[in-house]
Amino acid sequence: MHLSEQEIIRRQSLDELKKLGINPYPADLFEISTTATEIHQQFPVKPEAFKQVSMAGRMMSRRIMGNASFAELQDETGRIQVYFRRDDISPGENKELYNTVFKKLLDIGDFIGVKGFVFITQTGETSIHATSLTILSKSLRPLPVVKETTDESGTVHRHDAFSDPEQRYRMRYVDLVVNPAVREVFVKRTRLVNSMRSYLNTKGYLEVETPILQPLYGGAAARPFKTHHNTLDMTLYLRIANELYLKRLIVGGFSGVYEFSKDFRNEGMSRFHNPEFTQVELYVAYKDYQWMMDLVEEMIEKVAIDLHGTTAVTVGDKVIDFKRPWKRFTMFEAIHHFTSVDISSMDEQHLRETCRKLHVPMDDTMGKGRLIDQIFGELCEPHLIQPTYITDYPVEMSPLAKKHRSKEGLVERFEAICNGKEICNAFSELNDPIDQRSRFEEQIELGKRGDEEAMTLDEDFLRSLEYGMPPTAGLGIGIDRLSMIMTNSASIQDVIFFPQMKPEKPAQPTDDQGFIVLGVRQELIPILHKLGINTAAQLREAKPGKLLNDMGGMRKKLKLEIAPVTLPEIEGWMKQG
Repeated sequence: MHLSEQEIIRRQSLDELKKLGINPYPADLFEISTTATEIHQQFPVKPEAFKQVSMAGRMMSRRIMGNASFAELQDETGRIQVYFRRDDISPGENKELYNTVFKKLLDIGDFIGVKGFVFITQTGETSIHATSLTILSKSLRPLPVVKETTDESGTVHRHDAFSDPEQRYRMRYVDLVVNPAVREVFVKRTRLVNSMRSYLNTKGYLEVETPILQPLYGGAAARPFKTHHNTLDMTLYLRIANELYLKRLIVGGFSGVYEFSKDFRNEGMSRFHNPEFTQVELYVAYKDYQWMMDLVEEMIEKVAIDLHGTTAVTVGDKVIDFKRPWKRFTMFEAIHHFTSVDISSMDEQHLRETCRKLHVPMDDTMGKGRLIDQIFGELCEPHLIQPTYITDYPVEMSPLAKKHRSKEGLVERFEAICNGKEICNAFSELNDPIDQRSRFEEQIELGKRGDEEAMTLDEDFLRSLEYGMPPTAGLGIGIDRLSMIMTNSASIQDVIFFPQMKPEKPAQPTDDQGFIVLGVRQELIPILHKLGINTAAQLREAKPGKLLNDMGGMRKKLKLEIAPVTLPEIEGWMKQG
């Protein structure tokens, strides 16, 4: 295990604390009476409440000034300044707690607990005057140093921020510590789910749970993940949707059921797609898709107001207004509107020709429904910024939706599109078991043509329909995409605590000979190692200008009496590579 200089020093401090008889990881309960935000909001309005306080958190900064020091403590709600005086936290003859433990053995990132009273400093900053100090957890890795400066106009600038997306997503625990705004995104996401759950519960619908491991995957057009159950000796699939099980509950007599579920699709990844995602699905008996459109408008409008106090939400450089009613297009109307082409009566061959003319990508596995979906997705969807309903889809695109009551060849389905992406999908659910079997059989034929997202035939689901399912409206809303919009996040990875990532590359062994081959001076190699550059390949990936600054800074830090590196010298290494 390769340890940095800082990591070695922190482990030495850990050992010193133990030698002093201090447990750096105590099991005792530490009573907390207040938070940083409560102090800032209520003091000095309620001074009596803060004469004795107890608070815990990470130490995020420290200024030692002889026998008195200041530190900044960060808890879940924010930061508060803490004032330490040697004689207050070490009142007896032994001043070790202040002189040795606080000044020398504590580090930025350590968890500490303080007790004391709240006061306002001479500079006007609300602070805790500490009368006791307890070490709660020793941090063995240094946090990324994020510095903030304020210019003459009052604008705060962050320097050396922990901003690399891959690092942030991979080490979300660090991201949450050093980028407090990230925490608010996830708080809003939880409030979003709570708002929807409250709305659905008020309507009297029952929240349920359905299987994640399924013998057959269904309810959507997608490729599944599969696994094997050893005891049953059978293949199982991670669900791609929970639709078919929720419909079974409608067959069983429930009038309205919903589920917030983790679903899994073995597909590509992008800033709009994660293989593990969250959605809510709702099924209500004796309703249709027109009724469901009204419900979705009402519920999402409520979510916007609960989160923002208004229906108007800022997303990037746009303002999206969720106020009812939303604009509506049929699928064919939308395609005609954005392409000036009427595809409503085209067969598969004509659709292929249209795709070629419109430069829409396609392949031989696509049937009529997928071709129409391609045209819409490529040429219409990106233009739909304000929440818009797309209704009345071709029957080939919707194997689980009921045929339209008045329009031949269409089904009663809608999608809500917002900011250029689908956020929900809903049907008047198909409850005719004979028609449903026929649709499944058509999907099987598409699968034989190579369509990897074609649905399977589920005999047990068909059997449930044969017992009779009442007219039903069904809905699925993608929580991740809706969260992106409601939190003004550019990527789905920004609203998932732990998004799926490629395996982390293991640390490369050192390759001093590789450096020498590139022309690196022997005395400069230790500097490269200190900067985490251990191989010639890593060196070639570095940016010359940044590497020049970093090597210069490390040379001074290590106090090396050697000639400084130059930019032409570094560029020469790159050319050799």
